[in-house]
Amino acid sequence: MTTENAVKAFRDVQRKLHAYYHAMGLISYDTMTTGPSDASEGRGVTLGILSEAAYELETCKETKDLVSFLLEHRDELDPQAKREAEKFNEGSEYVSSIPAGEYTEYEMLLNKSQEVWKNAKSANDFASFAPYLKKIVETNIRFAKYYRPDQDVMDTLLGRYEKGLTTKELDSFFGSLRARIVPLLKKIKEVPQIDDAFLHQYFPKDKQEEFSDYLMEVMRIDRSHCTIGETEHPFTTNFNKNDVRITTHYYMNDLTNSMYSVIHESGHATYELNSGDQYEYTCLAGGVSMGIHESQSRFFENYIGRSREFCSLIFPKVCELFPEQMKGKTAEDFYRGVNKSEPSLIRTQADELTYPLHIMVRYEIEKLLLTGKIDVDELPRVWAEKMDEYLGIEVPDDTRGVLQDSHWGGGMLGYFPTYALGSAYGAQFLDSMQKDIDVFGSVAKGDLSPVIGWLTDKIYKHGSMIDPKPLFEAAVGKPFDPSYFTEYLEKKYGELYGV
Repeated sequence: MTTENAVKAFRDVQRKLHAYYHAMGLISYDTMTTGPSDASEGRGVTLGILSEAAYELETCKETKDLVSFLLEHRDELDPQAKREAEKFNEGSEYVSSIPAGEYTEYEMLLNKSQEVWKNAKSANDFASFAPYLKKIVETNIRFAKYYRPDQDVMDTLLGRYEKGLTTKELDSFFGSLRARIVPLLKKIKEVPQIDDAFLHQYFPKDKQEEFSDYLMEVMRIDRSHCTIGETEHPFTTNFNKNDVRITTHYYMNDLTNSMYSVIHESGHATYELNSGDQYEYTCLAGGVSMGIHESQSRFFENYIGRSREFCSLIFPKVCELFPEQMKGKTAEDFYRGVNKSEPSLIRTQADELTYPLHIMVRYEIEKLLLTGKIDVDELPRVWAEKMDEYLGIEVPDDTRGVLQDSHWGGGMLGYFPTYALGSAYGAQFLDSMQKDIDVFGSVAKGDLSPVIGWLTDKIYKHGSMIDPKPLFEAAVGKPFDPSYFTEYLEKKYGELYGV
């Protein structure tokens, strides 16, 4: 076999795998959006068949021999083909370590658990979800041990979302955030608070939907390749760079909840829509890691979306759609209102300053679960204790507590830290970007193309061609340093609150 023929055969395998995952992704998207509430059985049968076929294709002898041949002849490959073989092999090692029956069974479990979680959250019924979560936790531990028997389970799961990330690094990272954020929060509590009551009036859903369309336009989202739907918990999914779906959830008494969900998810979509064409239908398509991905959603949500310039830009549209609610208010009132900092129950509604504390709650709980120090049945109690410890608030029910996020029901243990990491990455991206372009001058004019162009050149166009750490360091010219993030927060909130 020639390397040329091997590369062609390998890419045929990748295209077939992409087709299987595309189909499974559509089923999952349907489950979380418009699918009937009690239809998981039929979807589960289909997912079981598709996941079994994908598993067999990825782990069969023919595919393994093909990848081995390419790795043995890597010096004869062009950089992309070499990277494809190496990255595919990394993922295949994980999948191959799991017995076929267990892999298929787990996919079917996740299909059912997402439906159960959605109903449990609506009914404030953690007990109905707990048996599924127990199985998910047990399965993740077992799979991690299959894959890396001598490695800490939490480190293995973290690495699935951010290559090379460890609990040691995260403990240090969160420690540095805690040391700077908690004292700043204490100072803020001691001064007069920002009035954001005008953002919590009645906002009709149809007007919020119109506002979502406007925000996606400002974000330069290509609507011929990206749609918006509704779901219990907002998320983005990409089937390929020409078919990306974002979702939101509308609350009639809160304008900013959906507003920032749309901006956040549009940040994810922008990454996928601008990934390099040459990587489509290969394992290099799309974002390289969840830390880098969340850096983009959080960058647009906060660094851009909560800036004074962005708030001034969109305020006329807010007044046009909601004239009575905004009566007597100014763009500065709007800017201050959307940046109010106070402890809150819901992670997705948290301000920039308190948000990392929500992530710490989840990170610490996951460590306890994965080391067997607590059982799933103890989660509501432990959740309430940690929310009181870090944010000083009482959790009134499980809907607004341990059931609020969809991640655990989707099997995503080890994912949450990427939100905080991504938030911190964004501060360094902004620092470097401002040396090259007039970021906020462009935002003020309503032209985000220079910002998106910079990010496309540094991040998006590379897809998964470069690992997250070297990609980040190439973009900013130095290693990751969380002090950029804490200094940004101290400067911004110091000015807002005069502390």
